[in-house]
Amino acid sequence: MRSKSNIFLCPNPNGDWPQVDSTAYIDPTAQIIGKIDIGAKVFVGPNAVIRADETDDNGNVSPIEIGPECNVQDGVIIHALGGTKVTVGQRTSLGHGCIIHGPCTLGDGCFVGFGAKVFDAILGDGVFVGTGAVIQGVKLDSKSLVPSTVSVLCREHMVRFVSTTSLTESEFMEKVVAANLNLAKGYIGLKKKEVDTYGDKS
Repeated sequence: MRSKSNIFLCPNPNGDWPQVDSTAYIDPTAQIIGKIDIGAKVFVGPNAVIRADETDDNGNVSPIEIGPECNVQDGVIIHALGGTKVTVGQRTSLGHGCIIHGPCTLGDGCFVGFGAKVFDAILGDGVFVGTGAVIQGVKLDSKSLVPSTVSVLCREHMVRFVSTTSLTESEFMEKVVAANLNLAKGYIGLKKKEVDTYGDKS
């Protein structure tokens, strides 16, 4: 079922509908399903899937929460095991094709690189996860840097592989957020022009 803004919004089997802030931009090819809360100025790119539908033992679904000014790029998948939730802090970037699977908490200002996977993990504020990395079953301190392609599955891996972000990573993360905020603003403006010109045909 599509809303009047031509976004794919669908309830889960429990009847929970997504809640999307009016200032967020959701690409028409993305799928937003179930108990989801998307904050202000969020950008969700083509073919992303955000799905909150698995129930706990009592039949309840925990939410997926996407904070303000986040970006969920092309082909990202966000889902969660029954009875667990996903929380993504504000101004966090989820790069093309990454997977975020609950239980999972990402702090403010994080970056998860292309094709990376994060499951059953807690990431503090400002964590940088490189391209193709795998994070599972650990808690990363704020400003942790996980190099591309490594797996961080235990404390030993954290000691061996994880360092601290530098000014280079911090500046890059800010540029990604700024770029996607501009995209969200631009696409919303484009949609408004189309509606003003042709009317809302969705």
